[in-house]
Amino acid sequence: MMVGMASEETRTLTSPTVRTPAPHAARTAPGKPAAHPWRTRLLVIGIVLAALNLRPAITSLGALLEEVRDGLGMSGSVAGLLTSVPPLCFAVFGVTAPRLARRFGAGAVVCAGMVAIGAGLLIRPYAGGTAAFLAASALALMGIAVSNVLMPVIVKRWFPDRVGSMTGLYSMALALGTATAAAATVPLTGALGGNWQSGLAVWAALAVAAVLPWIPFVRGKDREGDGARGERTEPAAPADAPALRITRSRTAWALAVFFGLQATAAYITMGWMAQIFRDAGVPAGTAGLLLAVTMVMGVPLAFVIPRLATRLPHQGPIALVLGVSGLVGYAGLYFAPAAGAWVWAVLLGIANCAFPLALTMVGMRARTGAGVAQLSAFAQSTGYLISIPGPLLVGVLYQHSGGWGLPIALMAALMIPQMAVGVLAGRPRTVEEESQPPTPSH
Repeated sequence: MMVGMASEETRTLTSPTVRTPAPHAARTAPGKPAAHPWRTRLLVIGIVLAALNLRPAITSLGALLEEVRDGLGMSGSVAGLLTSVPPLCFAVFGVTAPRLARRFGAGAVVCAGMVAIGAGLLIRPYAGGTAAFLAASALALMGIAVSNVLMPVIVKRWFPDRVGSMTGLYSMALALGTATAAAATVPLTGALGGNWQSGLAVWAALAVAAVLPWIPFVRGKDREGDGARGERTEPAAPADAPALRITRSRTAWALAVFFGLQATAAYITMGWMAQIFRDAGVPAGTAGLLLAVTMVMGVPLAFVIPRLATRLPHQGPIALVLGVSGLVGYAGLYFAPAAGAWVWAVLLGIANCAFPLALTMVGMRARTGAGVAQLSAFAQSTGYLISIPGPLLVGVLYQHSGGWGLPIALMAALMIPQMAVGVLAGRPRTVEEESQPPTPSH
């Protein structure tokens, strides 16, 4: 896999004045030392381990949501609020990631993020009470939020000629971590004595392991444009280049809405799908496995989709295929949730691969590392704000309607605008072209 990635050149969009160096060319600024091979390999390991930690905090909770509700005395509406906390934290904390990276370095911020994830996961099961549980969850989600935003930035900066492969690699690792937590949490809880606190806390160990490879990237400078740490850098934009005003870009808005709608579907799935199957008569262990199947579909597809997307001039057709899979999966979940459970789990897993597609488009819709940082922060923070009401609304509809008909209808309805904005976000253009103010005529 590493050899294949080393030979790949993705077709990212570049301007005439800002060019991505060829694989054989020097990638550091003049007078700066070349990147040591061991640092590059360590960074790849760090990216993979960090990606493995970006979802277990959520899917492990989804697998034990009923036990957590009983243990903490939560109502359905409060449980819906709990499933809305991840996108809220991602929106609030994710927007700070570029500023933190400029001040402390992207590696230091990701390392701190892994520490926050580990601490939050270890504390929250034993915090006592719903409020403390939410606060500890927010600590872990804060670490996830900044790492979410910085992953595309790190890939663009260190691997400018391998955006598709590296995005696929960490998307695949993210999907693997998501699926593993969904499948293994219930069995692990049983092996640890049936205590849901232990079943949730065990995932802190994975975050501790992810801290280690990032430690060498904490010391010294690895800020944008600094080659002292051996990054693969791009030529800086001219000093008199117009400021990038991301909110003027229609592509940035389309990508933000696409990100928000796919996140809505993903967090509803991670938070509620196991419960939907359990309410349909599926045993708890099998329901966890079905959620794991949905998540594990992202392992191969998260590697394939970014590579395919970087080879297509327009990524809209991929968004349409994923949306149709979601619509069929929701229809099956509505009419025969137990009878066709494995089929619906597979189809919804395919639909959830809109996430690696969105990440890939973030890297393709901006020319430079700075542009990717702005676009990533804007699209993810705005998108997660858009996604906040979805899981909460599902909880409210479920509690007041007494069934899953209305929540599933809502999920299916949201898939239509997701497909539409996916087509708009997939057009071959960059935010720099759209967001810079017009040059005054003389």
